[in-house]
Amino acid sequence: QVQLVESGGGLVQAGGSLRLSCAASGGIFSRYAMGWIRQAPGKEREFVAIISSSGRSTDYSDSVKGRFTISRDNAKNTVYLQMSSLKPEDTAVYYCAAATGWVFRITGYDYWGQGTQVTISS
Repeated sequence: QVQLVESGGGLVQAGGSLRLSCAASGGIFSRYAMGWIRQAPGKEREFVAIISSSGRSTDYSDSVKGRFTISRDNAKNTVYLQMSSLKPEDTAVYYCAAATGWVFRITGYDYWGQGTQVTISS
């Protein structure tokens, strides 16, 4: 059983930056692909980014490509999401999730964190 705990959310002005962290425990972190998923008020959960277990492969949604960077430190059992040029439409609860392989659907993740709120003011 893998436990995931997100941190780093908060209130930021549009154009600003924020770095989210997700600390994992209870499993072999380096075996899991890790993703970030977000959910805005009144909307469905939306894929943001994914990184392979080794960290060599990444993918992003079109809405964040070029602005967000996902990375991981397997020695620290932590995955990060560096967010820059933030927009009000990035406001959401951000979740990290773990999958035993590369996944293309949000439903493919096996473990989820509790989420961290990110609010971007205009």
